Amino acid sequence: METIALSLEPLTAEAFAPFGDVIELSDRNTVLPINYGVTDRHHDLANVDVEDKGGRAIISLFKTQAIELPFPIQIMERHPLGSQAFIMTTGNPYVVVVAKPGTFDYRELRAFIAAPHQGVNYHKGTWHHYCLGLKGVNEFLVVDRGGDGHNCDEINLPDNVSITVNH
Repeated sequence: METIALSLEPLTAEAFAPFGDVIELSDRNTVLPINYGVTDRHHDLANVDVEDKGGRAIISLFKTQAIELPFPIQIMERHPLGSQAFIMTTGNPYVVVVAKPGTFDYRELRAFIAAPHQGVNYHKGTWHHYCLGLKGVNEFLVVDRGGDGHNCDEINLPDNVSITVNH
């Protein structure tokens, strides 16, 4: 059996760029003062791409139980018709496991640790694991595609491969 242990990398905009956008307050952002000077708008932080085949943007809330590390990776998914953004609302760190769009190759998986103040926006077609919160019950605000058409592909990892995410 082939065994792969993924180590958690810090989630940075540069490291995550092949997979999507990091959504966070940063001095790299375009900041616009609004609301008569009492609010800074960190503007246009992610490319919401949902219009294929007449799609529209929808907002959902996901509520998920925490996992413990090491955690086995057995399935990945992608959304071929739209991007998908996750923004943590319960203030917990979480794990992001991804692979580039295109033909899935489990040997190219990467794992990131997202700080509680960071969100991610997966580009259309990016392979990713479902939400992996690390503490308590986790809630995410999710912006993705609604509409007709098949927009979720899942793939199981080969039976002879064991992949875990470690601390």
